[in-house]
Amino acid sequence: MLNFWNAEYKKKVILPSDVKSFAENLKAEGITIATLNGSFDLMHAGHLHIIYEASKQADVLIVALNSDSSVRQYKDPKRPIIPLEYRLQMMSALSFVSYVTWFDETTPCRLLKEICPNVHVNGSDYGSYPIETDVVLSCGGRLHIVDLVPGLSTSLIVERIKSL
Repeated sequence: MLNFWNAEYKKKVILPSDVKSFAENLKAEGITIATLNGSFDLMHAGHLHIIYEASKQADVLIVALNSDSSVRQYKDPKRPIIPLEYRLQMMSALSFVSYVTWFDETTPCRLLKEICPNVHVNGSDYGSYPIETDVVLSCGGRLHIVDLVPGLSTSLIVERIKSL
C-alpha cells in the first residue's frame, strides 16, 4: 500500500527545475494559476483555511513549500518538525491543492518569477505588502491576502506541547 501512496502523491509534485515550463504549459492552455508558499510544518486548521482560500483564486493552486534547509535558515535551526518529504505528502493529499513544489531559498521570489502566477496568496500576518509583492506584480499578477484564524499557529501548538 505504501508504494501506491508514493506513486499517487508524486502525481501532484512538480520538481523545482520543471516548474517554469510546467507553468508556461498551463498558461498556454488558458489555465489560471494561484500560488501559496510556506513551510506548513505541523499542519493545522489555520493552514487548511488559507490553502482552501487560495484554491478559490484560480483554476489551479500550486503550493510551494520551504525546503528543510530553508526552514532552518528562516525559522529555527531545530525546525522543521516534519521533513519536506512528509510535508509534500500531506499537501498532496488535499483535494483543493492541484500541485506542490519546493524551494531552497528563504523567500519564494525566485520560484515565483518562474511561475508568474495570476494571483499569489499570503496570510495577513505578513502585512499588505509582503516580500513577494514586487515579483508578482512585475509578472502581471495580483496579491490576495487572507485573514488568519485567531489562535491557530504552529508556534502556539509547539508552546502548548512544551507545556504538557
